[in-house]
Amino acid sequence: MDTHRATELLIEYSKGKRDAIEDLLPLIYDELRRVASNYLRRERSDHTLQPTALVNEAYLKMVDITQVSWQNKAHFIGVAANQMRRILIDHARQHNAQKRGGEFHILTLNEEIDKAADETTDLIELDEALNELAKLDPVKAQIVELRYFGGLTMDEAAEVLDVSTITVKRHWKMTKAWLYGRLAKQ
Repeated sequence: MDTHRATELLIEYSKGKRDAIEDLLPLIYDELRRVASNYLRRERSDHTLQPTALVNEAYLKMVDITQVSWQNKAHFIGVAANQMRRILIDHARQHNAQKRGGEFHILTLNEEIDKAADETTDLIELDEALNELAKLDPVKAQIVELRYFGGLTMDEAAEVLDVSTITVKRHWKMTKAWLYGRLAKQ
């Protein structure tokens, strides 16, 4: 099974076996590309990054992380989703700096996941809200990142966070309401 083998390779990599990472990419590439596609689907249509480039950039950052003790494939995918978000935020900030205060990249919070919100917000404002939420409750911020940006299911997010699916569902419901209220103030 690919998930089991990926977990074995990540544990080996954490223990210092550097060549294990070379065998990992073929096992997780499709899932990383799915996460990247989820992110980019919410970006402007003329975005210069493509899913493959986003995966490659995030993966390069991931293999440079040596202080992490990888628990399993889901843990790696969760951290990769975070890296992809950071890459896109940096890209958006650079783009906006070049435009000298031009329009931000609009994304909708009600796409597929959040049916309750019909307001739009930009990626940078959402990132700021998530950073604020992370200070208040890091687990809830991770759930947003994994579900909304990473495209993970409730079960997958629960596995990454090592909590029950019911806990993720409860936090997800509260967090959507908090984000809606926070972003509506903008």
